Amino acid sequence: MKDKKFCALILAAGKGTRMKSDLAKVLHSLEGKPLLHYSIETARRAGAEKIVVIIGHKAQKIREEFYNSGCIFVEQQQQLGTGHAVLQAKEVLATYQGLTVILCGDVPLLKPRTITSLVENHVTAGAAVTVLTTIPEEPHGYGRIIKREDGSILKIVEESDATDIEKKIGEINTGIYCVNTPFLFLALTKIDNNNNQKEYYLTDIVEIACREGKIARPHIVSDYIEVMGINTPEELSRAGQYLKNNRK
Repeated sequence: MKDKKFCALILAAGKGTRMKSDLAKVLHSLEGKPLLHYSIETARRAGAEKIVVIIGHKAQKIREEFYNSGCIFVEQQQQLGTGHAVLQAKEVLATYQGLTVILCGDVPLLKPRTITSLVENHVTAGAAVTVLTTIPEEPHGYGRIIKREDGSILKIVEESDATDIEKKIGEINTGIYCVNTPFLFLALTKIDNNNNQKEYYLTDIVEIACREGKIARPHIVSDYIEVMGINTPEELSRAGQYLKNNRK
């Protein structure tokens, strides 16, 4: 697949309990704009043909806030994990032959050029799945990237399922992916919730790709702040400071 056309699928269904507010996490204000605005704008600037947003908590409020955004909104009625969330877009993307770039609605500092380089590397490598990874100062709480000797990804292990040895790995999953769309939805029908969280993990598509002889590659981001998820008011404040400091 030499075509670099892609659609963006933004995960924005979470409640964000650590924000200590009933407001949907992606509606929290960062420099005067809701968090989700940044993910949509980045996807658009990176060249997404179509933007699909998976919503859940306070879904109507999000629809109202972004009614003129040009996005397609799909609701996740039950919060059963990231794999289940992406599966909700199957009908919308059933006939789409391009790539799907999966983004997070609570990662506002991601740059458009990072998405374009993720897509380019994915196509060049002939991968089925490419995972955006980074090495944070503190990897605790994140899914670890388990690699083969050739540098390809064998699997991603969530913190709650990781062994002590796996927890020592510094490279983590950012939750951002580039995936061949037909493979994505086929793989999602094969995942289960046989894990400590009893959730359908999107990360399982990496293991499925390996099992089927397909390529799963990492694409590393050097500045882990760029892919930082916003989970607390403190992180929201840090992101605001980052934006102020990096204005051109």
